[in-house]
Amino acid sequence: MTTLIDGKATAAAIKQEIADEVQQRVAQGLRRPHLAAVLVGHDGGSETYVRNKVLACEACGFESSLLRFEDDITEQQLLDCVHSLNNDPSVDGFIVQLPLPRHIDEQKIIEAIDYRKDVDGFHPINVGRMAIGLPCFISATPKGIIELLRRYHIATSGKKCVVLGRSNIVGKPMAQLMMQKQYGDATVTVCHSHSATLADECRAADILIAAIGRPGFVTADMVKPGAVVIDVGTTRVPDASRPKGYRLSGDVDFDAVAPLCSAITPVPGGVGPMTIAMLMTNTLEAARRRDALQN
Repeated sequence: MTTLIDGKATAAAIKQEIADEVQQRVAQGLRRPHLAAVLVGHDGGSETYVRNKVLACEACGFESSLLRFEDDITEQQLLDCVHSLNNDPSVDGFIVQLPLPRHIDEQKIIEAIDYRKDVDGFHPINVGRMAIGLPCFISATPKGIIELLRRYHIATSGKKCVVLGRSNIVGKPMAQLMMQKQYGDATVTVCHSHSATLADECRAADILIAAIGRPGFVTADMVKPGAVVIDVGTTRVPDASRPKGYRLSGDVDFDAVAPLCSAITPVPGGVGPMTIAMLMTNTLEAARRRDALQN
């Protein structure tokens, strides 16, 4: 019997836990956590994601601010915005929604963010601290996967984990976390599109985390019976039968792979909702740290 790992329900439970803590904070005379989001241009996916973040802030009892700019904003103007948020004592954490227009250096913007307000966990200081197991903001998608594994009581210690993909946002931090004793304590292999023995490595995995960005890439012959499969992929695939003209597809051929698994995440409704829930968790942590500094 395959367990369906319900990220939507888990995320809702986490947001309720956060809302309860925020209510207690307010009752104690503490300020509500405040998350700001910077959105440049009108990318459809980014618009949806930021709108969901604003809704999540409402559900958690946070204050939220949305700073919108047209895609002809200069790099310096965006840097000025970042510096302003860095110095705003009312803002606990903020994110600059990616991708940015081509004329703006994304890495320069990320590095300009105060790492103590970097609730996306992309700043090199947070990435470095994560790599050696120090307290930091962990990027939301890998953190969400760790939380799903924990809440579904999926054993990871000593297991063979294969991470399919090596992006800075998911693949690399995911491998780091699964390797560390305090999180996964697993034996980790990272594969990518140029891995010569990719299918063999995947077949050997007790836990397979697919984050390669190719719809349906992981097929049934790549999965060991009884494995746990975490599908990070969310690609829009044209589908004339859907009202929006597309459907979301994961990196895993769900219908063929699910019967083989002990547990699997669906797309949508798996990892995606957890990403925003973890952003809320990071923002609450930023507010706690601010309180500790003030006391």
